[in-house]
Amino acid sequence: MKREQAEIHALQALAWLAGNEDLLPVFMGATGASAEDMRSRAEDPEFLGSVLDFLLVDDAWVIACCDALDLPRDALMRARQALPGGRLANWT
Repeated sequence: MKREQAEIHALQALAWLAGNEDLLPVFMGATGASAEDMRSRAEDPEFLGSVLDFLLVDDAWVIACCDALDLPRDALMRARQALPGGRLANWT
């Protein structure tokens, strides 16, 4: 996935998260991000990566987000890999 498409998916995921009354406080508590941070950093690829990192912690969150956005269920993982800090470690 190209970085531009990854950023689009991450922005969609951020919008989904912002509209999720149950999960948004968990994200804010876990990351320390405020509502202002979410608005001001929405175009920051590193912040978008942190949004995806958070969602990727729980399969149920990934499924719910991808289903709501009509994305393949591996889209968030592939998007995360294309953003800063998202490369998979190669242990060979």
